[in-house]
Amino acid sequence: MIMSDKKKFKETTIGKLLFGAASMINPALGSVLNGVSTPQEALAAIGKSKISNDDKIKLQQMIYDQQNKEMEAVTARWESDQKSDSWMAKNVRPMVLIWCIVVFSLAGILDSIDNVPFTIGVTWNDTFEKVMMAVVLAYFGGRSSEKAIDIFKKNG
Repeated sequence: MIMSDKKKFKETTIGKLLFGAASMINPALGSVLNGVSTPQEALAAIGKSKISNDDKIKLQQMIYDQQNKEMEAVTARWESDQKSDSWMAKNVRPMVLIWCIVVFSLAGILDSIDNVPFTIGVTWNDTFEKVMMAVVLAYFGGRSSEKAIDIFKKNG
């Protein structure tokens, strides 16, 4: 199975929004942003561009606002899962976290034993690392944000 390349920044919702706004504000900036692949690279390119500070702030604010909307949507889905009557919906995040930890740990142990003919390829090692980081950050970051939202709702 061949894995498809990651979606380019200009093909994402944030990218489309940003390129449209950038092209209207300053066509040269649209061409600067054409090669970026992440929101961070877009923010850096905007910062280095030769447009007014007001326009830089507007474009950067658009990126932050869109990223916040996407994070809020994920949090809303997770809150909906927690309110569901389905055992699977309530437990999918912890199960994925446990599965990733077990597989990652087992692969690391097998790879480190000299007598076992098992080696994690460089590509897979990088992939496992990224998946683990994403799962752990999403789980613990999501749980922290859910708890913070509950505290603010109770106190506010």
